[in-house]
Amino acid sequence: MDEILQKIRDFADRAHGEQLRKYTPERYIVHPIRVMERLHQITTDISILASALLHDVLEDTPTTADDILEFLVPLIGRPAAEKTTKLVIELTDIYVKSAYPRLNRRERKQKEAERMSKVSADVQTIKYADILDNSREIINQDANFAPVYLKESRSLIKDMKNGDQTLRTEALAIIEHGLKILNRR
Repeated sequence: MDEILQKIRDFADRAHGEQLRKYTPERYIVHPIRVMERLHQITTDISILASALLHDVLEDTPTTADDILEFLVPLIGRPAAEKTTKLVIELTDIYVKSAYPRLNRRERKQKEAERMSKVSADVQTIKYADILDNSREIINQDANFAPVYLKESRSLIKDMKNGDQTLRTEALAIIEHGLKILNRR
């Protein structure tokens, strides 16, 4: 990982603080690192890679978009910092329970899928990598919730058609594989 990405990783790690992955005792940052590393196999775009490292910061921490932008400008310049911040904002779920308490989970996920079908190809590509990493983990760690997550993710990806097609295909394949494994149990 180059020096700039290391600094962004450290910022994201500090933002997540003591958060751990849901199913393992690892620090939360291991997930964004894996997402970024998968994306690094297909792009060198600093905004995409930085967004991968920061993709859960707005959703899961008190950090604001302004905090991200302020941190990034001196590091990668204003245009790349603005693009990165925009990508992170687009990656952040809008239809969450706290904001839409009257909608049930299925309704919130459906609205989120509709929203994500209209976001940029870059955001969809990052989301494919995010789902890919989460799917691998959940299949092995939570057989009860995994079918729900995998079906929601499959529905989401089927609506998101503009990102990197190789990564999209890979994410759909891991989801289908996971559902087959879970159906055999």
